[in-house]
Amino acid sequence: MLRIGIDEVGRGPLAGPVLAAAVHLPEPIPGLGDSKCIEVTERERLALLIRSHAIWSLGAASVAEIDRLNILAASHLAMRRAMRRLARQLGGTAFEILVDGHLDPDLGWPCRCIIGGDGLEPEIGAASILAKVVRDRLLARLGARHPGYGFERHAGYATAAHRAALEALGACVHHRRSFAPVRLVLSSRASPSRTRPAP
Repeated sequence: MLRIGIDEVGRGPLAGPVLAAAVHLPEPIPGLGDSKCIEVTERERLALLIRSHAIWSLGAASVAEIDRLNILAASHLAMRRAMRRLARQLGGTAFEILVDGHLDPDLGWPCRCIIGGDGLEPEIGAASILAKVVRDRLLARLGARHPGYGFERHAGYATAAHRAALEALGACVHHRRSFAPVRLVLSSRASPSRTRPAP
């Protein structure tokens, strides 16, 4: 039975897709763990090892899907897409699937949900690292296309700098309109001025 780890990144940001990775490790890779606890250059090094030594796939849910479904449902959709792609690569159905968190994402196969699994199970840690590195790179590219928001620095998360840029520039096409800070900016910009012109 093949062990597969699944994790997602990007639930909290105000912009960009949510991204999931599914990873099978044919051989151990030392140093795997929770991507948030690993320094950037080490994450990049580990992601390179995962890409070259593991069997992996990615799945994403777009900003439009996040706004239509809600972020939890979109995260589970990204996980299902990653798992289905990996299953096609592996060509079988006998999997032991380990998912980070406590909610079953309804993958189509039985899975075991593990709270803090990215720090406990190497396969989930590998998925966490790969998804984080890929998503950060994607947001850096979006930062080059949409200057001023700082996506390349905060990956779309709701930092003070990002909120200030959102207030100053308004939302771009990659912002999640269902998220309250973005929705508030859009509604404030759409509201007509309450100041009446002098007669």
